[in-house]
Amino acid sequence: MIDIGKLHLAQADGGLPTIATHGSAPGESGVSIVNVRFRDGAHFSATPRHHLIWFQTSPPVRFDCRIAGRTLQHEARADQLTICPAGIDCAADADASSSAILVTIDPRHLALAAAEESALDAQLIERFSDRDRRLLELARILMLESADDYPNGSLFWNDVASGFIGNLVARHTSASEPRTRGALRKEVLKRLKDYALAHIDEPIEVAALAKVAGSSPFHFSRVFTRSVGMTPHRYVVRLRLQRAIELIRDGQLGLAEVAARTGFADQSHLSRWVRRVHGVSLTKLAT
Repeated sequence: MIDIGKLHLAQADGGLPTIATHGSAPGESGVSIVNVRFRDGAHFSATPRHHLIWFQTSPPVRFDCRIAGRTLQHEARADQLTICPAGIDCAADADASSSAILVTIDPRHLALAAAEESALDAQLIERFSDRDRRLLELARILMLESADDYPNGSLFWNDVASGFIGNLVARHTSASEPRTRGALRKEVLKRLKDYALAHIDEPIEVAALAKVAGSSPFHFSRVFTRSVGMTPHRYVVRLRLQRAIELIRDGQLGLAEVAARTGFADQSHLSRWVRRVHGVSLTKLAT
């Protein structure tokens, strides 16, 4: 179904619930979705590698919930939001039929979104019961796209998934404990981004980025990856792709020239990265 770590779902008869929809569009959105229906009772337990965002979609059902050792007995109303961060033990049980949309988020993508919002090291907040209409709206769009085999394409899915993660960062994260001395700071990330964009058409070595950050290459790579959710090399590729897509959509340059101006070896190199990250061909992106 989805590879998120230890996950157990069951309904009253002990069998698996009905999975009405599940999937993730091609590419590297970091987001997957499951539309699940439990008959006559529900059991959910997980210690996930990915963040779990649960939206109750059925009429009110009484649940016994547990997150990180804390418990709550309550009536879960329709549209209720529950958040279980990655690595946190969580469970829920009910003795009536219910249905839900379950969204999973790769922690690396949440870290990157937080870094781009100048919220390095932001931590997802555990939620037993909350409401967020915008997040639910985006989850429903992803569910419909998955159910219909992505009629609007991978780029649309990626945009909606990015919006989902961005909204999650904006309203459901908090600052972590103060970072240790020498850890990546938001002003350092800004300098690194400005440097990469200024040299976007050139080779950019980790050693050069480390110098901008005032650190050794080895220490810099470790701190950057932990803080931003990807290696310095992948972050530079991400910036190159963003600029390339802007130029392609502008329509003033040929694809080979776009590749040259954004630091890719050639059009084929750019094409491979577009397909890997966005799940579409370069020619599809250009239409």
